[in-house]
Amino acid sequence: MSDLAAARARYVELIARRERISSPRLLDALATVAREDFLPRGPWRIKSEAAPSYRLTPDADPVHLYDNVLVAIDARRKLDTGLPSLWAHFIDVLDVGPKQRVVQVGCGLGYFSAVLSKMVGPKGKVHAVECDERLARRAAGYLEPFGNVDVIHGDGCADIGGSADVIIVHAGFAHPQPLWLQSLRPRGRLLVPLTQRDREGAAIRILRKAGGFEAEAVQQIRIFPGRGRGTTALDDRVADWWERASSLAPLRFRGLAQGLPSE
Repeated sequence: MSDLAAARARYVELIARRERISSPRLLDALATVAREDFLPRGPWRIKSEAAPSYRLTPDADPVHLYDNVLVAIDARRKLDTGLPSLWAHFIDVLDVGPKQRVVQVGCGLGYFSAVLSKMVGPKGKVHAVECDERLARRAAGYLEPFGNVDVIHGDGCADIGGSADVIIVHAGFAHPQPLWLQSLRPRGRLLVPLTQRDREGAAIRILRKAGGFEAEAVQQIRIFPGRGRGTTALDDRVADWWERASSLAPLRFRGLAQGLPSE
């Protein structure tokens, strides 16, 4: 086994063990999607949870990418790729399966779009929306070999191209958007980080059920803030819901989509 193949195997084993991943499709996707294909050529600026300052990899060997590290997309803006273990955990709790339509709001450079592409298979679809035009253009180039992925430069709070089985939001918002809730198919799942101005908050999983929605806080999170219509304020009902959600206490609610203002 080559050094790179061994590093990839350790990477998947680390994530599987740390996050107790239950989806074989997810583990297979992590094993087969080359992370280096969704980044510029190295050396790279990387950082870990234990050492939050960037360090430069000693060379451009992609073996350095197969660890639970963030990689800088734009270090000046503190904009990084997603932490592999964190987003693998979020994808796992969303129970992504074959033939499903998955929407990503904020796809970055497309690594997790490719992972999701493998999970939904050739009869599924990934609709990846990115509000940053330069990132969207780069992601579209990286994802060209993945025929079941569409990359759209646009506002994922305003248009996600139709209904979805899964919606995963890769940036922090003050509240779940009415569009996301209304676009969920029966038993559809939404993962959205709900954050405040300091980027701190909680990732919330929302399930569409007959007659309403069910939500549960998954994990505390610190994440880059989202852009678009989702930055506007909500009324006291949803503000109160957010206060309870941010405490990480599981909660359930019904009729939230009907209770949200249309903005």
